[in-house]
Amino acid sequence: MASNPAKRTPKSPVRNDGPDLGRGDALRTRRVHLVGAGGSGMSGLGMMLHAQGASVTGSDQSDGPGLSPLHEVGIPIVLGPSAGGIPEDRNLLVHSAAIPHDHPELLEAQHRGMEILSYAEALGRAQAERTGISIAGTHGKSTTTALLSHVLMEAGLDPSVIVGAHCPQLGGGWRVGADRVPGTGRFANRPGLMVCEACEFNRSFHHHRPVLGLINNIEEDHLDVYAGIEEIVESFRRFAALLPAEDEGGYLLIAHDHAHRRGVVSGLDCAVETIGFTPDADWQITISDDTVHLRGPEGDPAVEWTAPMPGVHNAANAGAAAVLANRAGADWNDITRAIEGFAGLDRRMQVLGERSVVGGGRVTVLDDYGHHPSEIEVTLKAIRNRWNPRRLICVFQPHQHSRTRFLLDEFAASLTLADVVIVPHIYFVRDSEAERNRVSATDLVERLRDRGTISMHVHPFETIIEQLETTCSDGDLVVVMGAGTVWEIGRDFLAKGGTS
Repeated sequence: MASNPAKRTPKSPVRNDGPDLGRGDALRTRRVHLVGAGGSGMSGLGMMLHAQGASVTGSDQSDGPGLSPLHEVGIPIVLGPSAGGIPEDRNLLVHSAAIPHDHPELLEAQHRGMEILSYAEALGRAQAERTGISIAGTHGKSTTTALLSHVLMEAGLDPSVIVGAHCPQLGGGWRVGADRVPGTGRFANRPGLMVCEACEFNRSFHHHRPVLGLINNIEEDHLDVYAGIEEIVESFRRFAALLPAEDEGGYLLIAHDHAHRRGVVSGLDCAVETIGFTPDADWQITISDDTVHLRGPEGDPAVEWTAPMPGVHNAANAGAAAVLANRAGADWNDITRAIEGFAGLDRRMQVLGERSVVGGGRVTVLDDYGHHPSEIEVTLKAIRNRWNPRRLICVFQPHQHSRTRFLLDEFAASLTLADVVIVPHIYFVRDSEAERNRVSATDLVERLRDRGTISMHVHPFETIIEQLETTCSDGDLVVVMGAGTVWEIGRDFLAKGGTS
């Protein structure tokens, strides 16, 4: 195995004499009001605080799926932007990243002198009171976070979890685990494990306080926040620098390729290992048919499992989850068994079902969250390899105008892997009206047509469903992709034809 100048394997003992932060933490004693309570992550944080005994209220612009768990446990939610809607007894306001600085409830909280935290700050506060594990990278965060959490649960390590997607085996996107790490592993009796998805948008993952960390990959994204790849790499370097020293248990697993690792790991005090498909990686992943093989450094066993999810990218996600679970104290037998039993999470190559189509026959319908060119490329390749459809029809809704404009050619290149592409309006979020006017869905359609791909701009969603009714034939597969509300199309199209 080639030497890695940045590598320090975690062989030194972990100190267990730190402060008792797993019990009586500050957040669970607070009276918290959540602004944007239905947002990704916010709902899970609210449920976690509620389960720990905190008094929780919240508000959101409108009702939606993210608020359903809060409604079910009786957390009071006010809908609509209402100044003065914060209950009088609240002493902490937590807001999502989507909330503008002039939101009426933020202004009201400032007027009252309340403590105000962003979602990322609150998450970091909670993580600092436990033994944190943060999952970072441009792609694969939710899948890896959910899979790792499932493995740790099956291994008896009982983690707390916050993930920005719904995972049935976790009971949703959150769970509250043990106050102390069970068992006899290297973190035994430390404050309980807390696994969190670490997003680089707006540098929010700089608020995390992990002991173990992963960087899956680094690419250009969120270019409304970052000037370019150099700033993005520097942001990930600052995230990695949050990990404690090796003798305090600090450990970083980073992709050997496609993660700018030399620029990220230079000068770190934590242990560092790499993972990838190359023999030079400390942990090498290989794939044969449906079996994933993982070979580790000297002293670690070679293990394998039957892949629960198709695609090279999911093999990489599973490999990273396996290594982190082992470094957190899980046994390899428990790890491989748990990976094989992982049922996936919503909107990640999720099979919604089949339906009949005009002219006879059946069409399969999938739903996927992919909204970056690289995600689209690996997902469409995996779909073709797994299902081998007669035609692959992709309904893709671009998410955010600035991302679409900056990566327009990359989107077009990745979407050529589909036979037919239907593009609704770009999902408008965070961007200014000026940015909104700089690019449109028709720009993407034109790029696709220039590449010879059948493509059309269709809107609204009801018209897209009508288009699918006339376009689909027996043996086709429809995948609905995007981070916005495009998921409604797949479910409505399926419902109109009956499911199986």
